[in-house]
Amino acid sequence: MKTPDGLRSLRVGLGDRAYPIHVGPGVLSRADLLADCLPGGDVLLVSNETVAPLYLETARATLAGRRVETLVLPDGEAYKTLESFGRVLDALASGRFHRDCCVAALGGGVIGDLAGFAAASYQRGVALLQLPTTLLAQVDSSVGGKTAVNHPVGKNLIGAFHQPVAVLADTDTLATLPAREYAAGLAEVIKYGLILDADFLAWLERHMPALLARAPGPVAEAIARSCDLKARVVAEDEREHGRRALLNLGHTFGHAIEALAGYGEWLHGEAVAVGMVMAAETSHRLGWIAAADLARVRSLVSAAGLPVAAPDFAPEAMLTAMGMDKKVIGGRLRLVLLRTLGDAVVSADVPRELLLGVLSDVRRAS
Repeated sequence: MKTPDGLRSLRVGLGDRAYPIHVGPGVLSRADLLADCLPGGDVLLVSNETVAPLYLETARATLAGRRVETLVLPDGEAYKTLESFGRVLDALASGRFHRDCCVAALGGGVIGDLAGFAAASYQRGVALLQLPTTLLAQVDSSVGGKTAVNHPVGKNLIGAFHQPVAVLADTDTLATLPAREYAAGLAEVIKYGLILDADFLAWLERHMPALLARAPGPVAEAIARSCDLKARVVAEDEREHGRRALLNLGHTFGHAIEALAGYGEWLHGEAVAVGMVMAAETSHRLGWIAAADLARVRSLVSAAGLPVAAPDFAPEAMLTAMGMDKKVIGGRLRLVLLRTLGDAVVSADVPRELLLGVLSDVRRAS
């Protein structure tokens, strides 16, 4: 639903845990959007050193009427750790927050995941409000209830499912987002078209110049359509026992790139972009998608300003890192691949040599 002021609203249908997603300009200032979903207790507002100077006071004003304490953490994937998680818990405990409190996550995916995991853990679960300020967080990590921190062995290995009470995706915050981080968010947008909606994929191909220019209408449309596609999958398979795994297209490859490069060297969306190219290449070599389809994937990823080749890691090292992926079951690596553009499947039947060939070929020259 779109209102005259540009607000787009939808719901994640999870029964008595259903929640709204509001997308549009200025929604971070809209206290009225929280009236029916936010508990009445105290709020711990968690942000980082980059976002806090820009939007912390706006968020505090929106949450006025409650005791609001703030915690500002260092910025970056390198701080998505158990130590940072512990700092959020310490703030909650030392601040004497009770079961009716809320943890509000103001920032990108790192803050959303950290604060969400703390909300899931503190007193066995308190309310979580997602206030995403990056494109990647607005279209992906703030929606669906996945929360986690990284471990040196693998990304997001320690975490919990914990749905928010609401998501406010303020498109105005994207104006201050660096170009590299904005492009990283486009990777997750492209993902939705590749796995679920060929028409959306074609729309992205037509509107990529407008999206790169951050045209307000197309940007809000892309965010809302991405959230709608994810919401449908989450409502069907909240805890990733089946269909939700499709949302991980490119992530098994991408998480390995992030781990081997050192967390923070590659942005998550950049690694996922290459991972999607690797998944498309694998799908092509299996005979599932045509060469022209593979070329479309490469072209769209490149047009978004994203990389299409991995660092020059040894294929065996990549495969070892991929072996820690959460989709591994019974020691078998399962990959999200493309049967056609707009239709994905999870497969555990990729021959090892074929996969090593992809890992060898889709990388930068040393």
